[in-house]
Amino acid sequence: MNSAKPVTIIMIEDDEGHARLIEKNIRRAGVSNEIMPFTNGTDALAYLLGKDGSGEESARRQLLVLLDLNLPDMTGVAILEKVKNNPHTRRSPVVVLTTTDDEREIQRCYDLGANVYITKPVDYESFANAIRQLGLFFSVMQVPETD
Repeated sequence: MNSAKPVTIIMIEDDEGHARLIEKNIRRAGVSNEIMPFTNGTDALAYLLGKDGSGEESARRQLLVLLDLNLPDMTGVAILEKVKNNPHTRRSPVVVLTTTDDEREIQRCYDLGANVYITKPVDYESFANAIRQLGLFFSVMQVPETD
């Protein structure tokens, strides 16, 4: 068995200030994984699903997606839907970050398969807790198989 690859954090957030804040909070929560920032959905999906949209590119990647719902070119919900409907990316945890606390939108995200939903402005404690919960994903994903 090959040992597990470390998780790469895909951050899809168009607001640079928020992106920096999120990154700082992730580091403060003790997570040192690589963070790949994208400022729009088009580029992020091209990375996640590949040029052909098949998702094959991500078949061997360990990814965690931090997703802002309000992007310049498409909605985060559309991205969430594509990621969770693709056999190669649907197991990747998705953390939704948004400024809305609209119950219906939150429910829609969970229905589509979001793992954690965080309302901005991100309060450090709840963010750190969410990242720690995701740390469970990290530890699950990073332990090499020993059998």
